[in-house]
Amino acid sequence: MRRAFTLVELMVSVAILSLIMIFLYKSYAELNISNKIYEKEVTKIEKIELLKKTIYLDFSLLKPSSVNIINESKTEDVFYAQTSHSIHDRINPYIAYIVKEKKLYRLESLKQFKEYPLGVESEFEGDYLGDVEIFRVYKSQDQKSNEYLVNIEFQMKNEILLKIKALNSK
Repeated sequence: MRRAFTLVELMVSVAILSLIMIFLYKSYAELNISNKIYEKEVTKIEKIELLKKTIYLDFSLLKPSSVNIINESKTEDVFYAQTSHSIHDRINPYIAYIVKEKKLYRLESLKQFKEYPLGVESEFEGDYLGDVEIFRVYKSQDQKSNEYLVNIEFQMKNEILLKIKALNSK
């Protein structure tokens, strides 16, 4: 009658257990690598979606009578308007989308933007939105529709193309 394992049986079981642990560790390491890659992609998508939401709310809640679109070049526009959307807790702020040295900025102020380039007395909070190749805003030809087409092409090859109807059509 045998009551214990032999040394050979213990060595074989330890070797098998070691092989299983090596494969489990390798799988765990690869899982961590793929999670980092997915986290970067999800962060990039979240940033683009937040930017789309901000642009959509700015344009859909703007006051159409306050809109001023200045065509700077074939690839850049300057956009001024008053909106009821604020990301800096202001009531009915004036906003501007400006491209400066291929960088897109969103400016928000309690005072109306009257000229471009902005004067020294301008007071605003600026938000950097990204490096862009193209920033264009087109207003619908139909004066009653108050629709805008916003085209942004980022240097990272992401593109935003939004058709937005202003809800404040008064």
